[in-house]
Formats: sequence, structure tokens, C-alpha cells
Amino acid sequence: MTIIPEDERSSLPLDTDEIIYHPDMIRANEWILTEYKAPVREFCIFVPCAKKKPYHESPSHKIFDKVIFEMLKPEQVHVVVFGTCGITPRELDTEYPFMDYQFMLGKCNVAKIKRDFIKMESQRLAEYLEKTRDNYRYRIAYCIGDFRKAMELAVEMSGVEVTIVPEEETINSHVQPGKKFIYGSLNQASYLQDFSDAIASYVGKELFRAVSETKISEEEEENTNVNDNDWYII
Repeated sequence: MTIIPEDERSSLPLDTDEIIYHPDMIRANEWILTEYKAPVREFCIFVPCAKKKPYHESPSHKIFDKVIFEMLKPEQVHVVVFGTCGITPRELDTEYPFMDYQFMLGKCNVAKIKRDFIKMESQRLAEYLEKTRDNYRYRIAYCIGDFRKAMELAVEMSGVEVTIVPEEETINSHVQPGKKFIYGSLNQASYLQDFSDAIASYVGKELFRAVSETKISEEEEENTNVNDNDWYII
């Protein structure tokens, strides 16, 4: 699959703080929101983009995957990457331009770009949530900082429920005002624990649902074996 053919790609660089305005990044995201067909899964898990490409080979995504797939099977989950890239279903992470850009928005200190990012990304996420409203049973987003702000706005705009972790209490306990990234890394144990707990809570619901459906099925089977005319004997 080629989202943007080579002869139609922009000559503008993909390694500057203007990345969110790059015509190919905008075009690729428009394709995701209009042409891309999302799979039907029990879970959609949103995770932030990574410096190393493709995302699924990055150290951070390997850690995320360890948490996710300790409890879920691959066929249950659709992993969607978001952030500097816009929105990238992870099975497309080797496609241009998602594989090719270098700039990380977390390093940007330009207020206008950060404001524009939150506005653009929240709108994209809201559109994706609306577009895939019937594709997933549960949605979990693992994010902090501006990515989290964009996701929170998208949930509000779309009305589609997403469990966003880490918990605010956990994040606040890690704030270090003097650091470049005041919230620290998403690879911290307490953050990952919140991520794991969120998945586990839904896995528990699924197990309960499965048991309930089995019980209902057994009761229905018993009912089909009952003579419906027995009432007249009384």
C-alpha cells in the first residue's frame, strides 16, 4: 500500500518544527480519516509516536506491547499511534511519511505550534473516534502532556468513551518542574502499572461477560428442554 506516490511527494523537509503543517503529513492524515478502513476489534489502544521508526520496533513500543499482549491476543487489539504523526494505525507505520519524519513535537517550545498541534490533533482524533465508533468495544489511550490534552478534547468533541491513563494522581506524583519533560517518561513503572490496570479492568469485564453469556446459554438450553405444556397439569 502506498498512501502518497513518490512522484506526488513534497520536497519540503520532514525534520523541522513545521512538521504538523507539512503537506504530506496533512494529506496522509486526511487519507486515514477518509479512505482507511479500520478493523473491527474488541480493543483499540492509542499509544504515542516514537523517535525510532518504525514505531513497532522502537524500545518504547516494545515496552507498551509487553503490557498489552500479556493480557490480550493480537486479534483482539488494534494499536493506533498518535501525536506528531497525527493518527497512524500501527500496521501502516512503515509507510511514508510516518516512517520518514524526524522531528519530535515534545522538543518544540514554540507556543503557537503547540497550540496549533492540540487544535489539529484533537480534531483528527475526534473524527477518528467518530468514524470508528462501531469498530471497537473498548478504547484506552496511554499518554501525557499535549498528546493527552488533545485526546481529552477529542473525547469531549466526539462523545466516544476512551479510558485515558496514566491516572492524574500518578502523573502529578511524578511532576518535576525543573526537567525538560516535566512528567517524565511513559516507561516509568507506576505509569505502566496504570496502563496495565486499565487493560486488566476491561479483561475482567470480558471474562464476566463470557461467563454470563455461558450461563444464559445453559439456562436457555434447559428452557428448550422444558415441556411448554406442563402448566396445564397443575
